[in-house]
Amino acid sequence: MGAILVSVSYSCFVRPEIVPIDAVWNAFFQPDGSTDQAAVLSRVPTTLTGLLVGAALGMGGALMQGMARNPLADPGLLGVNAGASLFVVLGMTLLGWQAPLAIVWCALAGAAVAVVIGYGAAAASPGGATPVTLALAGAAVTAIATAVITGILIVDESTLESFRFWQVGSLTAASFSSLAQLGGFLALGAVLAVACAGRLNALALGDDVARGLGVRVGAARITAVVAVVLLCGAATALAGPIAFVGLAVPHAVRFLVGADYRWIVPLSAAGGATFLLVCDVIGRLLARPGVLEVGIVTGLIGAPIFIVLLRRRKAVGL
Repeated sequence: MGAILVSVSYSCFVRPEIVPIDAVWNAFFQPDGSTDQAAVLSRVPTTLTGLLVGAALGMGGALMQGMARNPLADPGLLGVNAGASLFVVLGMTLLGWQAPLAIVWCALAGAAVAVVIGYGAAAASPGGATPVTLALAGAAVTAIATAVITGILIVDESTLESFRFWQVGSLTAASFSSLAQLGGFLALGAVLAVACAGRLNALALGDDVARGLGVRVGAARITAVVAVVLLCGAATALAGPIAFVGLAVPHAVRFLVGADYRWIVPLSAAGGATFLLVCDVIGRLLARPGVLEVGIVTGLIGAPIFIVLLRRRKAVGL
């Protein structure tokens, strides 16, 4: 909690320029309409979006790793990011949609469709929706979506120009209106994630053992998939595809608290929120007076952290 409060404070007073810390306090508790206070308040939607997106990606990554029993699983395993990106491209190309709220709904719909197709293909295989078939189906969905996206962008330069800014992953387009529209999806996804966390402990022992313990394996996986769609689909819609949060944060949490998903899932939410806000602040400090988009910073910071975690057997053991 302390780390979240510190990251929120820095997020509010570090814009391209640094606002005095007392202006952050006064903006909320003693407003006087000054320029510094207005700058702080303008950061509130971005800070809230960073908190929610980071928390959603952290929880989604923990659910994917537990459900698929795959230490390299992340929210993109079932094609969430690829499906969202494809629908954004289609919305821009076929319908001419450029408004942020229109793009948000395209991304959310694409994430849902991709996961339904990926999970349906895995469930229809002879062995059912096992960790291996889920990974293979997700890879197939991602490959197809990426191929279609590339084909469209090659022949449509105007869509490429618009899409490339969304694809990098950014909090700069955050607004209260988009948060209001997607907040319900994030809240429902978080409730489902916490509700199925205990069953992930049983799934980690294998499907046969989980069934022996009375867990309905199919229902548990479907609940986790729905939670991932809601959390990561809404997060991708709000900020674009952001890498490494859903992959590295659950491993870091697992290294600290062990393998109990009743702790891993909620703490991954806190860790993801803190990590994303810290990366956003670093991006603004490094590129002043401009902004280095948060999706770039998470990759630059997250990759070395993940490599360090991989060297510690306990951190990746599921």
